[in-house]
Amino acid sequence: MKNFLSSRWGIIATGAVIGIIAVSLQKLGNPANMGICVACFERDIAGALGLHHAAIVQYIRPEIAGFVLGSFIIALFTKEYQPRAGSSTIIRFFLGVFAMIGALVFLGCPWRALLRLSGGDWNAITGLAGLITGIAVGVIFLKNGFSLGRSYRLRKSAGWVFPALMVALVIMVAVGFRVSETGPLFYSVKGPGSQHAWIPYSLAAGLFIGAIAQRSRFCTMGSLRDIILARDFHLVSGVLAMVVAATALNFLYGQFKPGFANQPVAHTVHLWNFGGMALSGLAFALAGGCPGRQLILSGEGDSDAAVFVVGMIVGAGVSHNFLMASSPAGTGAFGPAATIIGIVFCLIIGFTMREKVS
Repeated sequence: MKNFLSSRWGIIATGAVIGIIAVSLQKLGNPANMGICVACFERDIAGALGLHHAAIVQYIRPEIAGFVLGSFIIALFTKEYQPRAGSSTIIRFFLGVFAMIGALVFLGCPWRALLRLSGGDWNAITGLAGLITGIAVGVIFLKNGFSLGRSYRLRKSAGWVFPALMVALVIMVAVGFRVSETGPLFYSVKGPGSQHAWIPYSLAAGLFIGAIAQRSRFCTMGSLRDIILARDFHLVSGVLAMVVAATALNFLYGQFKPGFANQPVAHTVHLWNFGGMALSGLAFALAGGCPGRQLILSGEGDSDAAVFVVGMIVGAGVSHNFLMASSPAGTGAFGPAATIIGIVFCLIIGFTMREKVS
């Protein structure tokens, strides 16, 4: 069966649909300029599980589970489900940790950076500049032989573990599961964690995006990598379609509010908006995909990608527990230092994991 979503018009349609769904989820209850944010949503999941205790960002986000399960279902149907693992597992874990640290210094993943821009938040401009810079540095390493090594095929059941975890999370949030009155799962009663669409809407949106992203290979990091490496504009056409569709819908809903100050869940410290996303972009490039793409790969059976996702969730707990995460008031006390440490870590990995030296 021909895969329309892998065509030029298919990737454009995918990007436009993601933009429309993201802005619609915001209208349906998700936080402003955060209809979809993989980093923020994984941060909320970390809080719900008790990995951090920032009370305003604790909620099991069904969209995250939906991305994985949508990819899993469509990969099974199209016979693209291929369990695999074994490619520098511990390095991928720490790339995930530092990718999250950088994202929470900026306050968003690449998808949210684009959605913030489409909502009029000009602080996203420096974040996107940092993302491009980080990915460009990562591409330089790729051109000079960087590799985390090959992965190996596993038995079919090995790829079921991560989707099964997502099913468990959906069940727990659906029934309002709690260990005790004061124990996990934790649920925010105010702030971004308390703002969410109805669970069936969130899950349906995640499942649909997971399916179309798997078929189209939609990836923000990959779009920039392809331009730099091969002057290939296929993937970026989908990213641009996402921005155009989201901007148009924000205007229609009256959600477009241009400016730098008083933007929702954002700060105006431009140096670290740039620095945080530069770290994230470099980590994404070395790991082989943006956080959304890592979720999709996890659904396809890629356990290396699942390890990166787990690293991001742990990184969210580390960020909040060690005062690295930013807030609308500015950067966390140790956010800048952690960003620098993360960049140094990624550079060391980039230089030492090359198969050839040119």
